[in-house]
Amino acid sequence: MNLQQLDYIIAVDNYRHFVQAADHCCVTQPTLSMMIKKLEEELNVKIFDRTRQPIVPTDIGVLIIRQARTVVKEAHRISELVSQFNGVVTGDLRVGVIPTIAPYLLPTLIQPFVRKYPGINLQVSEMITERIYSDLKNGNLDVGIVATHSGENMLQEIPLYRERFYIYLSEDNGLYSKKYITPQELKGDDLWLLEEGHCLSDQIRSLCELRQHQLVNNFKFRSGSIETLIKMVEKNGGVTILPELAIHELSTARRKYLRSFREPVPTRGVYLVTNREQTKSRLIAALKAEIMESVSSQDLTQL
Repeated sequence: MNLQQLDYIIAVDNYRHFVQAADHCCVTQPTLSMMIKKLEEELNVKIFDRTRQPIVPTDIGVLIIRQARTVVKEAHRISELVSQFNGVVTGDLRVGVIPTIAPYLLPTLIQPFVRKYPGINLQVSEMITERIYSDLKNGNLDVGIVATHSGENMLQEIPLYRERFYIYLSEDNGLYSKKYITPQELKGDDLWLLEEGHCLSDQIRSLCELRQHQLVNNFKFRSGSIETLIKMVEKNGGVTILPELAIHELSTARRKYLRSFREPVPTRGVYLVTNREQTKSRLIAALKAEIMESVSSQDLTQL
C-alpha cells in the first residue's frame, strides 16, 4: 500500500468514474485501475462496486476511503508544516468561489496575487456554496469564498467585507422614478432571480419574501449569471438585485437603471471559509490580505 494508491481511490470516489479519475491524477485509466486492483488484492476486499453506474464504493470501501483521506491529508501536512516553520509561502492553494463574487473579485485579484506570491500554485474554481462546503470537508478544497455562514462545526470562517445590495430596474417599472426603494415595494412577479442553489437568490427571497419571476404563463426562467439577469431586465422589464461589487462593472448608460434601498440598506457578508484542520494558514492569510487590497478602493465595510 502506498500514498499513490490512496490518491487513486480518493479520485475515483470523487468522480465516480475511472476515466475521469485517471485524467485528474494525470495517469492512464489502465494504470489507475491496475493500481487500485493491486490494493484490493493486498487488502483482500473490493473497494468499489464496478457493476453499478456511476461506480460506488462498497460498504468496506466507504470506510477505507474515509481513512485514506485522513492519511493523505496528514502526509501532506508534513511538507506544509516545514514550509510554515521556515516562513516560506509556497505550495498549492485550491480555492472555490461562488458565482456572484467570482466575476467581480477575481479579475482584479489574480494577477497581483500571482506576481506577489510566485511560489503559490493558485487553483481557482467557480462553484455554488453547497459544493464549496462539501469539497472543503472532503479535502478537495483548501479555502472557499462565500457569502453565507456555514453552520458547520468542522469549518471556520474568516471575515472579509460586507457589501450592500442595489436594485436594477427597467424604465417602465412603476418604481423607476423613485430614488430610494424598500424591499416591501418590490413585487414578486417583477423580480428576476438566480436559479435555486445560489445563496444570493436565497438571500433576496428571504429579504423580499418574493418568488421566482414568471413573465408570462408559458415561460419560466432560471439563470446562473447576474449579467444575464441584467440583460433580461433591460430587454423584458422587471427588476433584479445586484451585490455591490457588481455595480462597479456597470457602464454609465446602465447606471441610470440603478436604485438604492432605503435605510437600513440590506447587505451581505463575504467570508473565507476553511477546514479547521488545514495547515495552510500562511497561504490563506496571503489570500485574505490580497483580497482586502483588491477591494480597498470600493468603499466596502471590513468585517
